[in-house]
Amino acid sequence: MAVIPFNTGWTYRRPQGPFAAVGDPAPETPVHLPHDALRDQERSPDAPAKGASAYYPHGAFTYVRTFDAPWEWEGQLVRLEIEGAFRRAQVFLNDEFAGNRADGYARFFVDLTPYLKPGAPNVLRIETRSGEDSRWYAGAGLHRPVRLHVDRPVHVVPDGIQIDTVRLEDDQAVLEVRTRVTNAGINTRTTRVRTRILGPDGSVLDSADTPSTLVRGEEAVVRQRFYISAPALWSPTVPSLHRAEVTVEDAPHTVTFGIRTVTVDPRKGLRINGAPVLLRGACIHSDNGPLGAAAIGRADERRIELLLAAGFNAVRAAHNPLSKATLEACDRLGMLVMDEAFDMWTRFKTPYDYAAEFPQWHRDDLAAMVAKDRNHPSVIMYSIGNEIAETGTPHGARWARTLAEHVRSLDPTRPVTNGVNALLAIIDEVAEAGGLNEAMAEGDWFSTVSASPAASARIEESSAALDVLGLNYAEGRYEPDAHAYPHRVIVGSETFPSQIGKLWPMVVASPNVIGDFTWTGWDYLGEVGIGATAYEGETTDLEREFPYLTAWTGDLDITGWRRPVSFYREIVFGLRTEPCIAVLRPEHHGRAIAQQSPWAWSDSVSSWTWPGFEERPVTVEVYADADEVALLLEGAEIARAAIDTYRASLETVYRPGELTAVAYRDGQETGRTSLRTAGSPCLTVTSDRERLHADDDDLAFLDVELRDADGILATSADREITVAVSGPGTLAGLGSARPRTTERFDADRWTTFDGRALAVIRPTGAGTITVTVTSPGLNEVTIEVAVD
Repeated sequence: MAVIPFNTGWTYRRPQGPFAAVGDPAPETPVHLPHDALRDQERSPDAPAKGASAYYPHGAFTYVRTFDAPWEWEGQLVRLEIEGAFRRAQVFLNDEFAGNRADGYARFFVDLTPYLKPGAPNVLRIETRSGEDSRWYAGAGLHRPVRLHVDRPVHVVPDGIQIDTVRLEDDQAVLEVRTRVTNAGINTRTTRVRTRILGPDGSVLDSADTPSTLVRGEEAVVRQRFYISAPALWSPTVPSLHRAEVTVEDAPHTVTFGIRTVTVDPRKGLRINGAPVLLRGACIHSDNGPLGAAAIGRADERRIELLLAAGFNAVRAAHNPLSKATLEACDRLGMLVMDEAFDMWTRFKTPYDYAAEFPQWHRDDLAAMVAKDRNHPSVIMYSIGNEIAETGTPHGARWARTLAEHVRSLDPTRPVTNGVNALLAIIDEVAEAGGLNEAMAEGDWFSTVSASPAASARIEESSAALDVLGLNYAEGRYEPDAHAYPHRVIVGSETFPSQIGKLWPMVVASPNVIGDFTWTGWDYLGEVGIGATAYEGETTDLEREFPYLTAWTGDLDITGWRRPVSFYREIVFGLRTEPCIAVLRPEHHGRAIAQQSPWAWSDSVSSWTWPGFEERPVTVEVYADADEVALLLEGAEIARAAIDTYRASLETVYRPGELTAVAYRDGQETGRTSLRTAGSPCLTVTSDRERLHADDDDLAFLDVELRDADGILATSADREITVAVSGPGTLAGLGSARPRTTERFDADRWTTFDGRALAVIRPTGAGTITVTVTSPGLNEVTIEVAVD
């Protein structure tokens, strides 16, 4: 068996049918997968999907790769693994149709064997079509990796190794390894399945050697049990990983897994290995900011690293299965995962979405998700949907039960949930509220309606099909449901970020509630401006006008920089003792706010650098786990206020210097923090890594910042920067967190936002990459990154 990375050597172009003009081929552009073909298209206020898609157009793209198939492949099985193709992918080999998939996030395999020409060049063509099929920016094309699998007739089927922790005992763990072996040859064969279990340190802990006889066309499951003494368990705090090495017909397979158990109940909540865990969760979309929808491995890994550093211990895939790279990062780093299958079932949310294909494809797509997730210890829960309109109907409840039972038949070891929007279940009774997002923007009203008797009756049957009821924006149900439905386990599957100060104490006080997932942990492209602040005289539409680009909601912005709400949440979680200071942008001081949805945080920046606003009034926010805060400027107290729900607002006048917040509880200082005014800015460039590997998954992220001689970020000194790359690398993306811009991610110039921009470098071979960053009137910075 061989698994061959298949991400280089591709070109992409606009589709060209058989009636295209002769001699007028569509221009082809070389591309390195994963790739988002839509990211570099022109945005327009006239884009059909408007702000939902970040004003990007529809996209239809053809990917082509020519490869030589050696004679040695004759008589073997050759399959293409496509981890994600957005959307409606069709695969052709040598102009013959080989396979297809509707869902843009489903990992699938296509058998190329019947159409392969051994000893000759072969032309692989993959067509994708997207447009008005998503409520957010989803990109287009081959946005996740592609691999080629070459197998002998007797082989382990794809995803054919499953590993379960059967039970944990005081002195041992009992594991079961199930290996699905098939015989695609014409003769009966007896093969042997040889398995070794390796510990985190690489030592062999146990092994087994089992024969299996298969006739032509037969598939068999070989079960082997292993008894591991004093095992190193996988948990969020100690994510110990083991490996299973399985060899069949001299073909090796390695599967990484963790030894752990997951249980939920309404009295003891969520437990991992018997220890209680509360989910400090972040909902995340799949785009990678300046990279668009391209799921390049290092980008996915970096996002998990930064979310963990911000205090989260769980992510919810919103609203599609996560990439392999994300799951592998979660396994290594100890991030818990709720992996989600669908954003719709049979009812459309956008004109051309997956609802058209759901009845035919849902079983295969659920099976694909479970097969991919099965051995990842970080995955603790499967979600069968998000805000599904049908959950409030009898036949929608039938669908919920059917989907949940299908998932349990594939994997009985994990709980099943569904992100239920109770308001959506009764939207026909409150139709006068307008659109769903507009109704939800009412915040507390939304939670009250979601907890109404009408909502309870509508969602009762579909909720009963679940192991954990996911509630979107319905914290009003937490306490009543503990009494009305004493066997119900709840998770806050989607909540308003502005309300975490009141939500988290509710979670802590409710044994039946296992955690909270904020919308969102990381800002994303599309659904533009739902977290933006609209001042008097500006549009109050929830989705904002062109050229808004991002949702502008998220603890971290699209570059990975922590926003003030992130530090507030860290304090609420009890993970940070020192206070945090944020200053409302003084240019808006005194202006009335026309609209600020509960997805928004205050329009603030953690900065005390506001040139041009000297001696003018400013509003300072201080976040702290305390009952009072004092504000000092150069050591002298200038304001004092009580803290309500971890937050105080203080009025003062801007003067440069050192601003300090001192938090008190019962008159005793509990912590302090300071901001200082930045001096003249210099250009600084910092890479997250000094050495890269010349493979498909690696990247270097360069923070381009304006800082003074003392390292203080000059948030008010924004200017255009230019990035030049030489050597074996390319500028894969450049951008800032600015939510409203016409700048392009494929450009080599961008304007900083609050003193920052992000450049992403992708290696193309071994050697030294040189990156030079310039800005008019500032110092030039050159940085080198080695590539092995």
